[in-house]
Amino acid sequence: MSTPLEELGRAVKQLQHRHHRRLDSRLLEIGSSLAQWDALRAIHRIPGVSSHALAEYTFQTDQSFGAMAAALLEKGLATRAPGKGRALTYALTPTGKDILRKGTSFAEKVLSESFAPLGEAERKQLHGLLLQTLGGP
Repeated sequence: MSTPLEELGRAVKQLQHRHHRRLDSRLLEIGSSLAQWDALRAIHRIPGVSSHALAEYTFQTDQSFGAMAAALLEKGLATRAPGKGRALTYALTPTGKDILRKGTSFAEKVLSESFAPLGEAERKQLHGLLLQTLGGP
């Protein structure tokens, strides 16, 4: 018997929602949010890129990322500098790096607990299947 696609899609969304809730509650302990931590992570992972590229990487609109970037600047978590043309680029401050480090530790714990019922081979298989549905390698 095959799994109805709607149920499969809901299960993926349900797992994502659970991860977000758990991680957001942990991040609140250090004065951050999931969206802020994700923005810090993007700035760290792809340094020197434009706000537009960071918005795409974090699944936000340019306007939403602009508001997020303003909040990061205001909190002293990031700095902004002119890039190529009219583009702006961002870098993490020492405080931003600390929040990123702590948030990453929280994320690793949340994800480790979530995927604990799966063995390594099953996690690899799930990862491969999800990448396949996204058209990736």
